[in-house]
Amino acid sequence: MQAYVERFLEYLAHERGLSANTTSAYRTDLDQLCAYLGEQSLTEWSEVTHEHVLGFLLFLRTRRYANSTLARRTAALKTFFGYLAEQGLITSDPADRIDSPKVDRAPPKALSTHQVDALLELPLRASTPESLRDKAMLELLYATGMRVGELVALDLSDLVLEAATVRCAGRGGRERSLPITDTATTSLEEYLYTARPQLARMHAQSSPALFLNHRGKRLTRQGFWLILKGYAEAVGLQELTPHTLRHSFAAHLLKNGAELREVQERLGHASLSTTQIYSQYNNGEPEPLAQHVEAVEEQVEAMEDQAVLVVDLEDVDE
Repeated sequence: MQAYVERFLEYLAHERGLSANTTSAYRTDLDQLCAYLGEQSLTEWSEVTHEHVLGFLLFLRTRRYANSTLARRTAALKTFFGYLAEQGLITSDPADRIDSPKVDRAPPKALSTHQVDALLELPLRASTPESLRDKAMLELLYATGMRVGELVALDLSDLVLEAATVRCAGRGGRERSLPITDTATTSLEEYLYTARPQLARMHAQSSPALFLNHRGKRLTRQGFWLILKGYAEAVGLQELTPHTLRHSFAAHLLKNGAELREVQERLGHASLSTTQIYSQYNNGEPEPLAQHVEAVEEQVEAMEDQAVLVVDLEDVDE
């Protein structure tokens, strides 16, 4: 049974282009399913019935998992069994008629425009290459709503200041071109022409990365998290995470009259139903979060912001 799980995870990583963290979440969920089915003396996926899947979900409920966790695991196993059926590895999908648990979801927490302004002004209190870099990063993140992983993956070639756009490679190989505000453009110009050359001199080999750390290497996700944590404490926003700026971007865009479809395209969501969680910001009613792959992706993404990250020593004092 494990061989099919590995085959599925390879499919997610290489054909669907899912992140290592999302793939790892699938592995955790499916390993627990395999352990449960093993206790039922099942050795082949073709032996798994609708009743077995229901029994597994009931088992999870007896363990008092939160509805959000149950929803993610239901989405994971539905995606897995759907894959097995599409590949002809099973004749029928035992999870086909199973609905995901309903999860009462409030809109993601967003900063007020006043809080955003205070955060964006903080780097200006210093006049170092790092502070100019931080200002440019925060402005770009809030101006585009991109994920932190997408931000630190940017190369110099992705930025087109003349057109005020940035090319962003998102999940599943989906690439999008995002407009940049005048404020973000100005901050990026100051960073590129003044601060980045100073940071680049700290490393013998030139890096194509847009944002560099104090050693002249590409800034990492963990490095950005450390930087944001420092600013969050300074402005009194202890619960601020990298994803909060993405939520704030979406909320403020909707409040300013943008259509939900535009917000979906900007955020890089494959499904509009994923974006609909923000609809309360536009006087609408939120819809359930998208099921299957994107449901797992989004929950993993939120979990990453809450997790204690392992920090590379090179990221200290970025």
